[in-house]
Amino acid sequence: MSKLRIIPCTFRYASDFVNRFHRHHNAPVGCKFCIAVSEGEEIHGVAICSRPVSRHLDNGFTCEILRVCTDGTYNACSMLYGACCRIAKNMGYTDIITYTLASENGTSLKASGFINEGIAGGFAWTGERNKQQKIPHELKNRWRITLQR
Repeated sequence: MSKLRIIPCTFRYASDFVNRFHRHHNAPVGCKFCIAVSEGEEIHGVAICSRPVSRHLDNGFTCEILRVCTDGTYNACSMLYGACCRIAKNMGYTDIITYTLASENGTSLKASGFINEGIAGGFAWTGERNKQQKIPHELKNRWRITLQR
């Protein structure tokens, strides 16, 4: 029996995976790095990381996990979150953040050591950047890990 392991993947592959399997989001428009979790030749999930979407948090030392998407394989989410943290730390980031819908419990984030900072942001993008996305109109929780100081 094969073991789960983290492997690199292209943004194109990660985006296709997200567009096929994510419950409520399409792939983002860009990234800093992407990884996947595999078992042998089979990919069970991906993570896409970039600079923070919020310009107020974009200080050059904060990385945001934009998407994590799996097929439900046990521990795949936690493995992806942990690997994103290790990679971001090795790249020199001091903090890593991500968001969940308020209705999501964040079990994998808690298991990976993230701290829930509470409700952040609004329901959806406003102004010119709102392209009538089909994003759930629900508040979000921001999660953070301080990687290094």
